[in-house]
Amino acid sequence: MTPATDQLLKAAQDAAKQGKLPPVHLWNPDFCGDLDMEIRRDGTWFYEGTPIGRKPLVRLFSTILKREGDKYFLVTPVEKVGIRVVDAPFVAVDIEQTDDGITFTTNVGDTVTAGEGHAIRVERDAGGEPSPYVHIRAGLEALIDRKSFYRLVDMGEAHDLDGTPMFGVWSRGCFFPIIPMAELEI
Repeated sequence: MTPATDQLLKAAQDAAKQGKLPPVHLWNPDFCGDLDMEIRRDGTWFYEGTPIGRKPLVRLFSTILKREGDKYFLVTPVEKVGIRVVDAPFVAVDIEQTDDGITFTTNVGDTVTAGEGHAIRVERDAGGEPSPYVHIRAGLEALIDRKSFYRLVDMGEAHDLDGTPMFGVWSRGCFFPIIPMAELEI
């Protein structure tokens, strides 16, 4: 590890000891350059081309991740380094429907219940292939993995949204559209 990654790791560890996420939204240090770190679409974190195999280390780094526009950074109160994110920084790897709503768990251990502030959205590519996401925190999203998306679709129902019949899901009183009913192949 380089001095920069050591300092980032220490900041994340200090926050973890307190049992909460660091206040990265309050940290605006000077940009120190890019770090050779990448988060792939499947949620695997790489450092200098090698996968980071230690889940606790990935969890720690995930807690100091910040998004500004389309760029991602690892930040401390005194340092900000850029990293690459191929799609979304997290992957929703589990889903549960309760009376409270639809709760997602990510590959780094975050849990959120879809609703106001934690929207579900689905983008479709030119071929119609869906890429579903859920907002985790502060502009950071999780790509919903295939098995969880299938379970999400099983929870879906038709609902009229601004005069357009849509297929989607309800959570915490919010309706999240997945696809127009007219495009749904039954």
